[in-house]
Order: sequence, then C-alpha cells, then structure tokens
Amino acid sequence: VQLQAFGGGLVQVGGFLRLSCAASGRTYSSRYMGWFRQTPGREREFVAAIRWSGGHTYYEDSVKGRFTISRDNAKTTLYLQMNNLKPEDTAVYYCASALYAIVRTVSSSGAYEYFGQGTQVTVSS
Repeated sequence: VQLQAFGGGLVQVGGFLRLSCAASGRTYSSRYMGWFRQTPGREREFVAAIRWSGGHTYYEDSVKGRFTISRDNAKTTLYLQMNNLKPEDTAVYYCASALYAIVRTVSSSGAYEYFGQGTQVTVSS
C-alpha cells in the first residue's frame, strides 16, 4: 500500500482545511485507514480512523465535532475535513493503513503497517 498525503498549509484560528490521502496498491486489503499527527519531541498521536469497508468512524476526543474522516466510494482516497482549527492542531499529519487492526487498536499507531509522508498543518493565532 502506498499513501500520499497533501492539503496541509497555514490557516488562522477558526479556519478550515481538508487533507487528502491518495492510496494505491493493495488498498482492498486495508481494514482501517486513519490519520495521525505529530509535533516535535512528541509521539505520533491518533486523530481519526475509518473502517475501510463499512465506513464506521472513530475520533480522538479533542477533534470530535470539528474533524470528519471520510473516503471516496472507489476507496482510493482518504479525507480529513478539519473545521474550527485551533493552535493546538498544529502538527505534521500522516495518513496510515492497517491491514489487521481490530476496533480496540485503531487508535494505536503500532497497529498500522503503512504511513504516508506527512503534510504540515499550521494554525496561527
């Protein structure tokens, strides 16, 4: 599975961005796909995940109601719509694919076999 994320940028507090992740290769074998983020000196943090076949979604508490994860019907692109952005959302965002994860592990980066390159999101106050 190859993943390529894009759509990051600089935005003001309260603004919005839409991240996209183009997936290719054995995408049909993905069980979950997700978004993680990382800031310097900190571990990669779970943001959101989606069951690739059923579409059920999962969110980290701080982004619930502001972020929406989705995928296209062809299951080749993963999205993260980010609204009402806050300075603490500033990070490098990564998309990821998990072939064997189960529900209770979707928030763990260790459950994902593939990560794309990151895209920087900066929220200015």
